[in-house]
Amino acid sequence: MSYATRNDKDFSLEHKTKKKKSFVFSIFSSLLLLAAVIGAVVAVAMIFFLKDITNTLPSYQDMLDHQPSLATTIYDRNGKVVTQLFQENRTWVKLDAISPWMVKAILAAEDDSFYDHSGIRPVAIVRAIVVDIFHMGAKQGASTITQQLARNLFLSNEKTIIRKAKEAVLALRLERIYTKDQLLEMYLNTIYMGHGAYGVEAAAKTYFAKAPKNLTIDESAILAGLVAAPEKYSPFRSGKSSQTRKAYVMRRMLDLDWISKDDYDSYLNKKPALAKRTARTNSISLEGAPYFVSYILFKQLLPHYGTDKIYRGGLKVHTTLDIDLQKKAEEIVSKMPHEGALIALDPNTGEILAMVGGRDFDKSKFNRATQAYRQPGSSFKPIVYATALEQGYRGVDHILDAPLLFPNGWSPSNYTSNKYDGEITLLTALAKSINTSAVRLAQIDGVGRIADLARRIGITTPYLPDDLSVALGTASVTPLEMSVAYSTFANNGYKVEPYAVKEILSQRGESLEQNGPKLTSAISPTTAVSLRSMLEQVTGWGTGARAKIPNYETFGKTGTTNDWTDAWFVGGVPGLVVVVYIGNDNHKPLGGRSTGAVAALPVWKEFVSYAVTEM
Repeated sequence: MSYATRNDKDFSLEHKTKKKKSFVFSIFSSLLLLAAVIGAVVAVAMIFFLKDITNTLPSYQDMLDHQPSLATTIYDRNGKVVTQLFQENRTWVKLDAISPWMVKAILAAEDDSFYDHSGIRPVAIVRAIVVDIFHMGAKQGASTITQQLARNLFLSNEKTIIRKAKEAVLALRLERIYTKDQLLEMYLNTIYMGHGAYGVEAAAKTYFAKAPKNLTIDESAILAGLVAAPEKYSPFRSGKSSQTRKAYVMRRMLDLDWISKDDYDSYLNKKPALAKRTARTNSISLEGAPYFVSYILFKQLLPHYGTDKIYRGGLKVHTTLDIDLQKKAEEIVSKMPHEGALIALDPNTGEILAMVGGRDFDKSKFNRATQAYRQPGSSFKPIVYATALEQGYRGVDHILDAPLLFPNGWSPSNYTSNKYDGEITLLTALAKSINTSAVRLAQIDGVGRIADLARRIGITTPYLPDDLSVALGTASVTPLEMSVAYSTFANNGYKVEPYAVKEILSQRGESLEQNGPKLTSAISPTTAVSLRSMLEQVTGWGTGARAKIPNYETFGKTGTTNDWTDAWFVGGVPGLVVVVYIGNDNHKPLGGRSTGAVAALPVWKEFVSYAVTEM
């Protein structure tokens, strides 16, 4: 039996330690290699994952071309806001038009290191991912303002790790193409702040009825606090929750040394005055000239520009409306016992100054000022008399007031059916609204000539009868048509084209459309002045005597139909023509002896008396 010779050092402690180190080193090396392989696999997977994500995200050019959804604003003739049309209630404001307290509050609440990072906070993202993984889903927030902006502009609100990855990539892209101030301005104009308000402009007006540049410290803290949960922290819904969130934001501002301790103590428990909430059941404000707005919306805006441009394009629509006159008209019409309409026109330009199509837009969208074809009664007679004047007749010429009977059995009578004055002047016949004289004058004029003059001065209705009954107002016309016709008498013979939109600007301020007066010579100045002079006698001593506006040359004519179904007063003063129509939609009589002088004239006079003090 042989034994191999072995050295003593093989049994030494030093030799055994080396063998042990060699084994440990081998294990450690294997683990490092395994980690490197896993890391490489993860890195490759992440590269393909990010590449796949990147390919589905908006490009740099897409980001530059992105247009936010902005509200279209309707202005009156003096630049006052009438209402807004929108899918998202948002009006863009520049960063320097926002209160510095609002800027500080939003940074304190959402991202105080905004001006220092590159769009993401890696440590916060890693922390969030770890928490999300352990919770098997997105639980931890770590979004910077830039990431929130990326999500608001291009992504959904789904809480997934993939969405967060996309958010981070987009945030880095945004930081490369925009400055920090630009990003903050975009953020402040896109965030949702509850109750339909998108952006700080809409929020400032919704909650505090003021411009964002005027926001105080506490108001800014309240608005900044909304971003986390608009409905939860709404001061309209829960004053307590709103106050708690406001206190948090103000404490953050104090800790960052962005407000003083005195400011903190002064505003912490102060309760700012909230704006009065107004219900909006659709994208047309019920308090902002709804009949007028719906008129321009469906007649001009939507047909010419389309839904997307109007509700998302941020247009500025400057109209002819006088909002003060409009509000007065709405107030007066709302008090009428029956349905009706009021329309006011500038007879020299055709500008629509006020338009009310009913007592309550919320209950009835039917615009009686432009859509209701009703008989104008005696308010149509001036057209008959104007036709006679064109044929050479004068107001002092005579016409017979006596009973009439036609072969077909038609026997028109006067309002006072048993009273006839015999031979009277045309002026007296018009001032007293004598029916028999008007019919006789129509026989002299010829129905064709009456229709021709009516068309020339703005009567466009297809419902114009081709018989002598036209003299008594049996045509069916709209109040808008009548306002145009009487404007011809007011402006010395020119027919005006009624219009409601002066100019439309794009969101960048470019002029897309401009409109102005369109006048066409319709009747001679002599005819117009003579007829207007006769109508001044109507308001002086005739059927419209109670319409006289002191110190103003007032002209006009009453109108009443059979059985007192419709009542009108049409007339004006220099620079203004107003039409008031009253009648039930189901054509039922108004009740009593509701003539134009009784029902419509008082409404007309109340409005015009107000208007002359405002114009």
